Amino acid sequence: IPPFSFMGLSDSAHDQFLCSRIWARDKCPASADPVWKGERYRHERIRVAYLSADFHEHVMAYRLAGLFEAHDRRRFEITGVSFGPDVPNRMRERLKRAFDRFIDVRLSDDRQVARLLRELEIDIAVDLNGFTTGGRTRIFASRAAPVQASYLGYPGSMGADYIDYILADRCVIPEQHFPCYTEKVVFLPETYQVNDSKRVISGRMPTRAEAGLPERGFVFCSFNNSYKISPMVFDAWMRLLGKVEGSLLWLVDSSATAVRNLRNEAAARGIAPDRLVFAPKIGHEDYLARHRLADLALDTLPYNGHGTTSDALWAGLPVLTCLGNAMPGRVAASVLTAVGLPELVTCSLEEYEALATSLVQEPARLQRIRDKLASNRLTYPLFDTERFTRHLEAAFEQMWRMHGQGEAPRHFSVTPLNSQ
Repeated sequence: IPPFSFMGLSDSAHDQFLCSRIWARDKCPASADPVWKGERYRHERIRVAYLSADFHEHVMAYRLAGLFEAHDRRRFEITGVSFGPDVPNRMRERLKRAFDRFIDVRLSDDRQVARLLRELEIDIAVDLNGFTTGGRTRIFASRAAPVQASYLGYPGSMGADYIDYILADRCVIPEQHFPCYTEKVVFLPETYQVNDSKRVISGRMPTRAEAGLPERGFVFCSFNNSYKISPMVFDAWMRLLGKVEGSLLWLVDSSATAVRNLRNEAAARGIAPDRLVFAPKIGHEDYLARHRLADLALDTLPYNGHGTTSDALWAGLPVLTCLGNAMPGRVAASVLTAVGLPELVTCSLEEYEALATSLVQEPARLQRIRDKLASNRLTYPLFDTERFTRHLEAAFEQMWRMHGQGEAPRHFSVTPLNSQ
């Protein structure tokens, strides 16, 4: 089974690791003829290349654009290597400007791209896709750079010895999970998830009627992809709707099939199908503003909302999560902690359901959480792009220093800025 698909089905870090290991050995084994053969590079600046299929209007681009712009050009030379669609739009143009060098390699095969990175003498190659849609792992299997790292796009081990590091934090990968990673884990302080503090939220919030919502009733929402809605989480959601009279569940309209199936499943659990309302896809700024019509966002398990959790928080909407046993199910807990709302992290679905119920029954308590989020949003680490960038750069410098000293990759932690 493709490892990314398996993440939506399994809550076991060990089983996810085995899935990746099997896949990597079968589909993208290490090349017997690596492109980089141990040559030593000597550059004034560390040359970092980010490789992605998502350098366009994509959730990953909205996370990363500010990072690319914030890199310290005195110490780093930043290259973007794109193998995704070349669709002219504002995000594509912004990304092109954000890099020192932007290269479209859609028409090149994996080996050619690996050779290109060797010719450019890239010091650190960062895989932003992993086993997600459009990923090209075989570029890394050819050992395109002396140091190769996985970040953000794929929340787990690649199971491949040619990926040296994975960037994480102590919440998403606790030390007891090290055996479930072929990579060495680099702990970033405060949060592993980058966010762009420049993202604009539309100044116009739609009315409830315009959004297809009734004028009254508590609005639970989850704008996570429909494949993340597991039966056990859906059961909890339906029980909540049963307990909270007049409430509704606001979901994303991902497909006619998903809408039909979810409504049928609601009916099978005794909930009127029209209490599930589906939001159409709209522009990013309007999508963010739309969150303000909801009262509480409900997270999924075993695969949390990652970007969608940050989207909701950026828009001022509290998110309730349940901590999972593997990285995909631990990201929302990390994100909530980084914005100062650990009280919204639960450790079981029973606790998750009970807290959701109490927040509905205690509107003053929920309002205090909303006020706290409003206060923390621009002062806590989650949305501090500059601070995150300095931490990531410290990680890159440590990786490169160790390589230069002939050390093998090893686990290490980055010291937060105010402790340096």
